[in-house]
Amino acid sequence: MNKIILSIIVLVVSLNFLHAEDVSDKKDAQSRFESLSKLTNVIGTVEKYYVDELKLQEIVDKALKGLMQELDAHSTYMDKKYFKEMQIQTNGEFGGLGITVGLRDGALTVISPIDGTPAYDAGVQSEDIILKIDDKSTINMTLDEAVGLMRGKPKTPITLTVVRKSETKPIAIKIIRDIIKIESVNSKTVGKDILYLRVTSFDKNVIDGLTEVIKKSKDTKGIILDLRNNPGGLLTQAIGVVDLFVDKGIVVSQKGRDSENEEVFNASYSKTLSRVPLVVLVNGGSASASEIVSGALQDHKRAVIVGQKTFGKGSVQVVLPITSDKSEGIKLTIAKYYLPSGRTIQATGITPDIISYPGKAVKAPDMDFSIKEADLKKHLESELEKVDGNTKKEEKVKDKKSDKKIITVDEVLEDNQLKTGIDILKSLIIINK
Repeated sequence: MNKIILSIIVLVVSLNFLHAEDVSDKKDAQSRFESLSKLTNVIGTVEKYYVDELKLQEIVDKALKGLMQELDAHSTYMDKKYFKEMQIQTNGEFGGLGITVGLRDGALTVISPIDGTPAYDAGVQSEDIILKIDDKSTINMTLDEAVGLMRGKPKTPITLTVVRKSETKPIAIKIIRDIIKIESVNSKTVGKDILYLRVTSFDKNVIDGLTEVIKKSKDTKGIILDLRNNPGGLLTQAIGVVDLFVDKGIVVSQKGRDSENEEVFNASYSKTLSRVPLVVLVNGGSASASEIVSGALQDHKRAVIVGQKTFGKGSVQVVLPITSDKSEGIKLTIAKYYLPSGRTIQATGITPDIISYPGKAVKAPDMDFSIKEADLKKHLESELEKVDGNTKKEEKVKDKKSDKKIITVDEVLEDNQLKTGIDILKSLIIINK
């Protein structure tokens, strides 16, 4: 009898659960229908009553832009023009100013200017807030609208009005647009045994560029990897760069709404090229792929990170076509990046191991004309030779400066962060002996 009663209770509970589940499904379906009906009604009302006549396609495009903008700062709707420009930029050549921008707390903010571009040469800096593009205010402007305004025909002028932390008044920066050709990898030497690698953005050429330089530099005892003002780029390139220096373990993982779909990327022994001491330079303009590289190398204790806290963009976007001819699409945030230690980059960034600020490095005062014991009596005659010899020294310095593949002492002293990185690297080289 007890077994029969228990079976009846289980059956009743099961039926109630199925009924509740069925009711829940119906409610969800009804809610979806009502929501879609509301959207359709709004579009129809705007089309019929708005003060200016708008075509249905225009209304839908505006609705899509508004939707994507409300999701987060990196999701966006891409019309045909913007979709094409994005593909050109990924391939390493595009038209415009040479800056990467993003929305931070609703403000159009410079993530970083790209080295050697019109914006960089004009003095645009990381974390500048753009108030106006020519005479148009950026308040409530979408990211793609701002990008569209800043891009234009080469050799045409544009003025950006920016707010900068160090300035009390807005600054008007005049820039001449140009075709932006990105040389993503630059290499130089510091002294005889330190290799300096500058990566300006993570386009499709980075891994090949670094591989070629590292293989040629067989006598290198230490490497400086400069990722300052690097706005990021392709995830595959970031993973590949870490793989050049790390021979095993997780490089980065990405987790979305469904934890079961976590994707993990690992380093492989066969792709590792260098095991010499490594220092990575970062700042507030280092974002996305730059943060993956610096964060992964930091977690693996493979490099010392020097500079300032990075931007904090650790979300994953995918480009999904939304038209049959694949000429339009959306860039949608689907996951977040997580470093080998499990920490996230999003909104937190990478904190360097050694904090170092930009500016000139502190150097010893000029002691060329101080009198020492060796300069007294008979040695005084040699002073004239020293003075006459200065010209030859200056010529040597000029010759060194003309060599674009060598970083001179004077250049190092102009860059405090680089000087700090070099000093740390020299210590690591000594310890590594």
